[in-house]
Amino acid sequence: SNLTHTDGLAERMIQTLEDMNRRFCAYALEFKGSDGFTHDWCTLIPALELAYKTSIHSSTGKTPAMLEKGWNPRLSYDTLKKDLVDIHATASSFKLMIEKARHHENRCMQYSLKYAKERWDKSHKPPYFQIGDFVLVSTLNFKNIKGPKKLKDSFAGPFMVKALHGPNSVQLELTGELMNKHPTFPASLISLTAQVTRNYFP
Repeated sequence: SNLTHTDGLAERMIQTLEDMNRRFCAYALEFKGSDGFTHDWCTLIPALELAYKTSIHSSTGKTPAMLEKGWNPRLSYDTLKKDLVDIHATASSFKLMIEKARHHENRCMQYSLKYAKERWDKSHKPPYFQIGDFVLVSTLNFKNIKGPKKLKDSFAGPFMVKALHGPNSVQLELTGELMNKHPTFPASLISLTAQVTRNYFP
């Protein structure tokens, strides 16, 4: 699909999750419990999922778990009373292990999101056109343009900018054989040339 609202979202999220997993596994996180059993990143990976699902995302203002299920999951030790005296050594060790793992995972997630933002900002700039400007739109995803594919123009237009939907989407006033296409395009497919007019030749 070539939908503006969906293209690249899964790919971008997969890259962030991969970076989180790399940071989580790279530091050889290990925890030795009171029973002598050593827990490594492989057994602690569910805590990484929990930390991600219960973290607030800046784009939505809510956690993924809240958007998916309507509630945030909690572990059993979250409901324990703080003033309990007789706590089994294994339970206390497990609680300490999970708390350390969640702290480490939250730190890995913040580093991963910061790294992804820095890479995105380095190669992307806010759109420099306004409503009423005439722009050219890339024909990369156009399948219904007449003529040989090899001779197809790289850009079509010019078309007038009708509206700006956020910093990355543009609504155009399409004409001609492109009137039936969806008028909203990513800003990355829009090109504002110097003094674009409807007459290519004098």
